[in-house]
Amino acid sequence: MTLHEGSAPPPRIERLTVKNYRALRDVTFEGLPALTVLLGPNGSGKSTVFDVFAFLSECFQEGGLRRAWDKRGRFKELRSRGQEGTITIELAYRERAGTPSIRYPLITYHLEIREENNRPVVTSEWMHWTRQHPVAPFRFLDFHNGHGKVISGERPESRDHKVDTMLKSPDLLAVGTLGNLAGNPRVMALKEFITGWHLSFLSANNARVIPDAGPMEKLSPSGDNLANVIQHLKERFPERLAQIEAILRRRVPRLQGIDAAILDSGHLLLKVKDAPFSSGVQAKYISDGTLKMLAYLVLLQDPTPSPLIGLEEPENYLHPRLLIELAEECNQVSDHSQMLVTTHSPFFVNGMRPDQVWSLGRDEAGYIRVERTSKMAAVQAMMKAGARLGDLWMEGYFNLGDSR
Repeated sequence: MTLHEGSAPPPRIERLTVKNYRALRDVTFEGLPALTVLLGPNGSGKSTVFDVFAFLSECFQEGGLRRAWDKRGRFKELRSRGQEGTITIELAYRERAGTPSIRYPLITYHLEIREENNRPVVTSEWMHWTRQHPVAPFRFLDFHNGHGKVISGERPESRDHKVDTMLKSPDLLAVGTLGNLAGNPRVMALKEFITGWHLSFLSANNARVIPDAGPMEKLSPSGDNLANVIQHLKERFPERLAQIEAILRRRVPRLQGIDAAILDSGHLLLKVKDAPFSSGVQAKYISDGTLKMLAYLVLLQDPTPSPLIGLEEPENYLHPRLLIELAEECNQVSDHSQMLVTTHSPFFVNGMRPDQVWSLGRDEAGYIRVERTSKMAAVQAMMKAGARLGDLWMEGYFNLGDSR
């Protein structure tokens, strides 16, 4: 699959820096590609990195920072053990991926949080961008403890109108508040980007839910509205549903079709047609692997894709053969959505390039360390000789994140 015809290039995160967030004492992912895979054994820190994205996304939703903070046990559980200072998250991104000949400005969003009287306080929140002329980064949003300034305009510069603002509370994010104002298009674009992320925690049991009938455009993080999204595709995008069916038929032998039927009770029943039978099989009787693969395809083949899609450990319940093919689907989808996948499956990683995979492990103090596999000399040499990345991980060739 390629970028949808007529659509704008997607945003791209190029760097993530995290400090004092649980076991992420000081970690930077530099040069993030369109598809990033975090590889490591259980307890290596993959889910913690994934949760940084989830935390940031929740900060811009209903309940904001306070709800995301309380949900994770507040400062006591969020700040790295034995560390002082603020929790820091910094994203460097481009609003459009661009091409070698067209480079969009690099924008950095910086967030620091501390705790005061059992509530979070945004110590520092700023945005700057790197322009061509002059080359020095220009900070167009700058807030500290609920007070600061924002410079409006499509391409904010020092000569543009500056607005001093006092937020209602120091636990509010300036981007969350000012990102609703048309006069701040760069701030608005960041808020729309982050709130558009889809971080998936799919489970087969949730996908078996029989919901109320009614089409829904987006798959929920848990997948409990899978039947509703298939109803939406059936009614509005039948060609996309046919494409999903075609892919699934190649992956799952004897499968013929998918349907979401409205029952007399007003509920929606998901059915999968198997070749030997005249009628479809209800979702509750479909194998976990088939149901999860269907849900992933519905997510990845979304006609209006999310700018960033995260999959956490997709290997659960999937046959190893399906993982290689899911890796292929993820590579294709990364043309129009940036992707983040956590895994401990060598079969999935066998479908990846070294520049796409970071290996995670713990140092002696228990903090998370990361290393890009393309930086590992032994891995590079073996890949040139025809080896596959997941196999090399299982055989102990990685400098970090041993598979055992």
